[in-house]
Amino acid sequence: MNVLVIPEDFRKDQYIIKPLFTRLFRRLSAPSVEVTICRDPLLGGVSEALKLERIAEIVDQQAPMRDILVLCVDRDGEVGRRQRLDDIEAAIQTRFGDRVRFFAENAWEELETWVLAGLNLPGNWRWADLRAEIHVKEQYFEPLAVQRGVDNSQGGGRKALAEEASRRVLAIRRKCPEDFNALAERLETGIQAA
Repeated sequence: MNVLVIPEDFRKDQYIIKPLFTRLFRRLSAPSVEVTICRDPLLGGVSEALKLERIAEIVDQQAPMRDILVLCVDRDGEVGRRQRLDDIEAAIQTRFGDRVRFFAENAWEELETWVLAGLNLPGNWRWADLRAEIHVKEQYFEPLAVQRGVDNSQGGGRKALAEEASRRVLAIRRKCPEDFNALAERLETGIQAA
């Protein structure tokens, strides 16, 4: 199975997405999955990633080579972001029909939250506080990367911490029900339909 994940900005997001999605798909009974990160075009941010025409161009170009395409962005405290993603999914479905399996998800609030959900966190951190924080990257992820001594490694520690977190995909699903688990359930249905 060949999966293309379209991040809002691959430069750092790739280090989170590749290990988490590879492990997730293996857990979803797709052991021979190849997860590829969309690097061309570089969307460079969520505003570009939410433009239907930009996403449709990528889908049109990539769909013949992919079994599943996933748009993955941060929520960034935007309450209406899920609705915008639903609209993009519906438009892609209308435009491309059954020949494309396209999913869109927003991490609550940032992709780094998914990584933190799969790690053993400092004892004085409460998950409810972390989950409620809009600036998870600055308030929690970056301090943890410094504490763990990986802040100068690939992606500012994202690669090392995401690889560690990927071994606990079930914990991520449990701690992130509105986003990561919701996507996992939809992907599982998509895999079964293949």
